[in-house]
Amino acid sequence: MRERAAWAQMMRFALVGVVNTATFYGAYLVLHRWLPYYPAYVLAFVLSMVGSFFLNTHFTYRTRPTWRKFLLFPLTNLTNFVVTSVGVFVLVEWAGTDERVAPLVAAAAAIPVTFLLSRRILTGAAA
Repeated sequence: MRERAAWAQMMRFALVGVVNTATFYGAYLVLHRWLPYYPAYVLAFVLSMVGSFFLNTHFTYRTRPTWRKFLLFPLTNLTNFVVTSVGVFVLVEWAGTDERVAPLVAAAAAIPVTFLLSRRILTGAAA
């Protein structure tokens, strides 16, 4: 893939991430009016992950959604969780980063990893 096209794809991926985060949080706030916090959190998470799948297939990678891709897509969330969790631990415990800042730094560091994995799952393209 050309460098410029890859850059545009990564920017679309980041935009989908912003939309996904806002969708998740909005859904959580609405659901939490009727549900306890944890069921509201889980349902909002699932809804935003489904939305993220379709936004990424159509907008970011411009590919056709399939059941196989849909079933593999949660691996991107799992990977993001592992990378950010390890990152927060390393930043706080080993690098002495402020606990309020570490999750933001870890989340930013996870973006390229999550991008590459989601691209691999949704398009079959290697890094």
